[in-house]
Amino acid sequence: MKNIIAGIILPLLLVTPIQQSEAETPAASQCRPGQSGCITVYIRELKKPEGMLGVLLYSSKKGFPDKPDLAVAKRIKTISSTAHEVTFENVPYGTYAVSVLHDENGNGKMDKTFIGIPKEGFGVSNNPKIKTGPPSFSEALFTLDRKQAEVNVTMKYF
Repeated sequence: MKNIIAGIILPLLLVTPIQQSEAETPAASQCRPGQSGCITVYIRELKKPEGMLGVLLYSSKKGFPDKPDLAVAKRIKTISSTAHEVTFENVPYGTYAVSVLHDENGNGKMDKTFIGIPKEGFGVSNNPKIKTGPPSFSEALFTLDRKQAEVNVTMKYF
């Protein structure tokens, strides 16, 4: 069972390394009308109010959910509570998915047990059930077609 869980979750958790070089989220009021909008990601149920959050925005299945270099945008945020929000501003209208990693100890990587089970939290948009592999882009997909879209991500821990 643990090998199945590791096979399901490990690809999802390769969102690391997290680096603090990204600026924290600007205010949602910076959203401009037109053919772009803002996506506000509400992240809930963080196990500990410490560490870093890495939030990745994808516009296609390519790279989702574990290839940060293929994300269209990313935000890194130091956390101090069990609920946070991150805003992506001036995003062209279209379809997207979000992937989140909670680097609890801020060491820039996903910590795992000796058999590869994640010790830190993760989540994706739409909160799909974890089955035999990481959630697909289509399971996490949402549409930005107005000035403001809101996405809720509930963190998962093993």
